Amino acid sequence: MRAQIFFITLGVDDLDRALSFYRDGLGWPTEGVVGGEFHDEVTGADGTIAFVTLEGGQKLGLYERTNLAKDANLPPGHPSSTEFSLGLPATSREEVDAMLEQASRAGATLTAPAHMRPFGVYSGYFTDPDGHLFEVVWDSNA
Repeated sequence: MRAQIFFITLGVDDLDRALSFYRDGLGWPTEGVVGGEFHDEVTGADGTIAFVTLEGGQKLGLYERTNLAKDANLPPGHPSSTEFSLGLPATSREEVDAMLEQASRAGATLTAPAHMRPFGVYSGYFTDPDGHLFEVVWDSNA
């Protein structure tokens, strides 16, 4: 198995709200909601999803939480912001601060203020409207 991730899918409570946050608030490119005409007869999942195009060609999928659970044949679970975080790169301390401010204006919740970590990384955290955790990071060692 190759050590490569092609896309990341986030389970969201409200697809329109999530799409607005990423597209309108953060300015990330997307063609919007797609796949509304599909229905999986095996799992019962609805195919309605939105993809955000990330730099490097990767995709971020936004899929309603209930449909993601159905699609994976798992029971719906309780959301937890501490299961994982997604790291967003910055080129300076100032850019970290600006990105956190933009996320806040878009509706994110700042969970930890940016500061210099003991290992030379300046970073801060925010959660999107569905509680997914992001860390904005500038590595002073790079």
